[in-house]
Amino acid sequence: VPMVAPGNVQVHVINSTLAKVHWDPVPLKTVRGHLQGYKVYYWKVQSLSRRSKRHVEKKILTFRGNKTFGMLPGLEPYSSYKLNVRVVNGKGEGPASSDKVFKTPEGVPSSPSFLKITNPTLDSLTLEWGSPTHPNGVLTSYILKFQPINNTHELGPLVEIRIPANESSLILKNLNYSTRYKFYFNAQTSVGSGSQITEEAVTIMDE
Repeated sequence: VPMVAPGNVQVHVINSTLAKVHWDPVPLKTVRGHLQGYKVYYWKVQSLSRRSKRHVEKKILTFRGNKTFGMLPGLEPYSSYKLNVRVVNGKGEGPASSDKVFKTPEGVPSSPSFLKITNPTLDSLTLEWGSPTHPNGVLTSYILKFQPINNTHELGPLVEIRIPANESSLILKNLNYSTRYKFYFNAQTSVGSGSQITEEAVTIMDE
């Protein structure tokens, strides 16, 4: 098997899900056989928004021939990763380079995990929601948009409310009685808005 590990391993983080890794080629005489390529082992150490430790799954990408760089796609935003590089010949892999640590920046969050609308009165509705399963960063706020729908399914004016990220419920007041409303709800990080969930609910006709 090869004798030495690739040196000077460098990671350039391109965005929240993509990084580029560079390394110096090993001297050909240390390959001790036919140079097949380089393998990059990489794994997520932790999510920076959740301190959960879990079983670490190592991923391996193979770059054929005498390449000295490769792309690592499909990374999780706002996470800490480690990687190392090994050279490969027909017999197997050489020793691993020392581990390199890198962090991915924040991304946009997934949609809130649920939106539930309860307690209809003549002029109010209560909204409850769950935080995104994948915040992909630090949540800065929630954005609620809503509008009335009339009997011919035409949409009325859209109202937008920004809600602090630590809230999980809201009572909407001053609504029209016996009116159907459509709600659009999403979470935000400093990078931008995540995907929204929609829900409809009706205020009651008379108490």
